[in-house]
Amino acid sequence: MRSTAPLDPFVAHCVELMAPLGSVRSKRMFGGHGLYLDEHFIAILTHERLYLKTDADTQPRFEAAGCEPFVYDGGGKRVQMGFWTVPPEALESPALMTPWARLALQAALAKAKARAGAPPRPRTR
Repeated sequence: MRSTAPLDPFVAHCVELMAPLGSVRSKRMFGGHGLYLDEHFIAILTHERLYLKTDADTQPRFEAAGCEPFVYDGGGKRVQMGFWTVPPEALESPALMTPWARLALQAALAKAKARAGAPPRPRTR
């Protein structure tokens, strides 16, 4: 059963920014929200910040634009995940967000393809 509660205004704004690329949905997670584009996990929203999925091919574009990585404290250690903020101007319109969201989708699709070609993981009990 899906919640009918209204979206947080920032989450709703981010969903709207990415809507031209496909079906976008949000899911509460990590004390924030995750965004899915056509069922591919592409973004984390937390503390009023949007972090898009990156990989080795796309991360340099985010770094070159002065974006920041998603980092959290994991058991006393700083843990960096493969998600980066977008340039501030990308939050202004769908047209400015589109190239960044496409990079996130590219990273998500590459990860899905790698998983599909990987041998099955052994089951543990």
